[in-house]
Amino acid sequence: MATVTVSLAGIRRLMVSTQAYAPRFRRAQAGELEGAIRHLGAVQLDSISTVDRAHRLTLTSRIGAYDEAELPDLLTSGRVFEYWAHEACLLPIELWPHCRRTMDGSGHWGIHDRALREHAELVEPVLERIRAEGPLASRDFGGTRTSTDMWGRTPAKAVLEALWDRGVLVIAGRDSFQRRYDLAERVVPRAFLDAPVPDEDETLRTLALLAVRARGALTEPAIREHWRLKGGRARLHHHVLALVDEGLLREVDADDGGPPFYVDTAAELDGDPAPPVLLCPFDNLLWDRPLLERLFGFRHVIEVYKREHERLYGYYVLPLLAGDRIVGRADVKADRAEGVLQIRRFHPEPRVRGNVEAKLERAAARLARVLGLEEVRHA
Repeated sequence: MATVTVSLAGIRRLMVSTQAYAPRFRRAQAGELEGAIRHLGAVQLDSISTVDRAHRLTLTSRIGAYDEAELPDLLTSGRVFEYWAHEACLLPIELWPHCRRTMDGSGHWGIHDRALREHAELVEPVLERIRAEGPLASRDFGGTRTSTDMWGRTPAKAVLEALWDRGVLVIAGRDSFQRRYDLAERVVPRAFLDAPVPDEDETLRTLALLAVRARGALTEPAIREHWRLKGGRARLHHHVLALVDEGLLREVDADDGGPPFYVDTAAELDGDPAPPVLLCPFDNLLWDRPLLERLFGFRHVIEVYKREHERLYGYYVLPLLAGDRIVGRADVKADRAEGVLQIRRFHPEPRVRGNVEAKLERAAARLARVLGLEEVRHA
């Protein structure tokens, strides 16, 4: 199939529309939470709760407000699971066999094997307690944080994380975002637990296809970044070309002369504009920074780990998307005690046209309603 040249704007609109941001405030219907996780392929988790947890911001921007009890139900029933993808993510259970290659090796972090060696005497007691008592958190095991652990964990927590990394344990919910661990054999459906590990070719082609369909259009380096795949171009590129040869993906050139994009064969290179929406800083649309700069002219900056005087935009900054452009950055905080969504600072992007403040007001009002807050207040 001959490669066609399309406008960068058309690719941008396809990417935005594929994200399926909700046009107005709504309440999610039954099954939409699981459907959104499956559509996105991976939803990033993060512990910061200045506005709300990252996965909730990502998901509510698409399906609206949902009952927080729904996600633990999906985890404990083995319909979604937590594991490494772009970072620690929520994943559809169908990806479990493809994660086994990582689990059966040294895990995502080889350092976790060190925990199993250094605290080998804890492995069976930890498993036995979970086997007897059901899902447990690291605090249920007590212990003292050790100075030799790079994350300052207790020995029991180090073992729990290593066993999760190896697929022996799964996350069966959270209490105040602290993981509760259960045996994988009690949670993951047997069909996936016992499925053979796919060969690497099958896994890489599955992941490439899923990333493109989830994001609308991606370059080959952006596919790698989606899953944080190691090995560079030599590992993945020929698999992407094979998907093109099989008619599952289509290669298109952009009119800016940059590297080609890959889209689903049936995709239309255009799309509906997005409503004004404040994006989670870990939203899927923002995962690949070079791609973001190329398509949107937007340099994504996360400054939560910087000292206050080093920050240009603020502590927890949510990019403001409207139409097919990112038009500003809002430093936001949810004050639940006061029932207020605070807009501490707002920086419109250079050369943005139209009433950006009106777009911010609409997006902030919707976010406040999703969070159950009564008003939006500007500093």
